[in-house]
Amino acid sequence: FLVCQVKYEKLSYTNNMQEFSKRLKELRIENGYSQTDFGKLLNVSQDTISLWERDKSYPTTDCLYKICKTFSISADYLLGLDKI
Repeated sequence: FLVCQVKYEKLSYTNNMQEFSKRLKELRIENGYSQTDFGKLLNVSQDTISLWERDKSYPTTDCLYKICKTFSISADYLLGLDKI
């Protein structure tokens, strides 16, 4: 428990969410999805994808799960907690 607590204290919520926005956009583009197509895949609007990528809003846990499955990545990576 103590190890997790120390690790948590070192995290910056703002930096991690900015990393999320950056990684989401990179993954979407690398995989050939437009914002509209990616939104349809996740059952959200193009505007929602745009808000996520501009660090103005964040996905639900359900959408986060779908994003990770779509790109075969971990939530830790997407959220900037892991570099791999």
